[in-house]
Amino acid sequence: MGAGADVLWQQDPEIADILDGEARRQADSLQLIAAENFTSLAVLAVLGSSLANKYAEGYPGARHHGGCEYVDAAERIAVDRATALFGAEHANVQPHSGSSAVLAAYAALLRPGDTVLAMGLDHGGHLTHGSPANFSGRWFDFVPYGVDAETGLIDYEQLAALARHHRPKAIVCGSISYPRHPDYALFRAVADEVGAYLIADAAHPIGLVAGGAAPNPVPYADVVCATTHKVLRGPRGGMLLCTAELAERVDRAVFPFTQGGAQMHTIAAKAVALGEASTPAFTAYAHRVVEHARVLAAALSAEGFALTTGGTDTHLITADPSPLGVEGRTARARLAAAGIVLDTCALPHGDGRGIRLGTAAVTTQGMGTPEMARIAALFTAALREEPEEAARVRAEVRKLTRSFPPYGR
Repeated sequence: MGAGADVLWQQDPEIADILDGEARRQADSLQLIAAENFTSLAVLAVLGSSLANKYAEGYPGARHHGGCEYVDAAERIAVDRATALFGAEHANVQPHSGSSAVLAAYAALLRPGDTVLAMGLDHGGHLTHGSPANFSGRWFDFVPYGVDAETGLIDYEQLAALARHHRPKAIVCGSISYPRHPDYALFRAVADEVGAYLIADAAHPIGLVAGGAAPNPVPYADVVCATTHKVLRGPRGGMLLCTAELAERVDRAVFPFTQGGAQMHTIAAKAVALGEASTPAFTAYAHRVVEHARVLAAALSAEGFALTTGGTDTHLITADPSPLGVEGRTARARLAAAGIVLDTCALPHGDGRGIRLGTAAVTTQGMGTPEMARIAALFTAALREEPEEAARVRAEVRKLTRSFPPYGR
């Protein structure tokens, strides 16, 4: 549980027990949720630090509260590290989440009722890409583009045709379950042709970008929205990268338009993670993540899973388990019972749901290509509707994860 554990056990054993249980769950299960990872101990230390006490509305040098000299320094470091790492002219590290970053990007560039072109939710788009349950779908007129029915790849001809017909104010490039690299240059060309802003929602690939294992959207997009967890391996939070021309609009869209006080302990932890991401060790890590995803994807395909794009370029794998006689939600439940934790996802042009997983966390734990093949075999065994098989797989999962404990536990 880290620093302060003894104090917490004495003061609030009920919550202490929950923290202890979650630590055991993470250590004893395979963490394959594509949006999750294990932060460094340094990041955890900052999250539980005295910076959590500080109120700091505004920006460095222009706060609405006194006593901000140290948090100002931390935020400046985070901004400098972000701009240097991604080659951006400006960075805002205050968004509380990836969704908050997208909200701020829309607020900076759009007005209610504007038309926006984004990947359809049933093809891998995020809630902030036009879901009627989300602010995006209520405030803006979203037009969805999708993927080709045969290849599962983005249909760029459809994208261009829709852009020419609808003349959107902005085009959003990004998804939560598309395992291939987008063609940012093509997105930029389409946006320029119709006079639209290009917003890159790089919440998933930004950590790979930091490690040189994925193309960088910064040279192409007007605004890049990102998260600082996932592959980037930092605290849960968001980040915006943009041109100098849009810097003031983006900053004002974050504060005071969409957020109040910045979470300074999280911002300082983002600075730590960005520093870690600038090292050769992180570059090697990011490339291992991709290598492991490709090996695991090939192994799952050999086990009978249908990969939605025939493979992956990233940390993400999306697959249809129906050839094994099970639908995505059922597959997730059976895998969870065996200690294998992942998500479901939409299956474009298909019925039911697939499964979505990623290799960032298991790579952080030190697993390699042999473990990826072993994990694929455990998937198939866990999906058999046999209680004794689930128990056997659960024991195998514990044996595997205890050989690669997070934080050396």
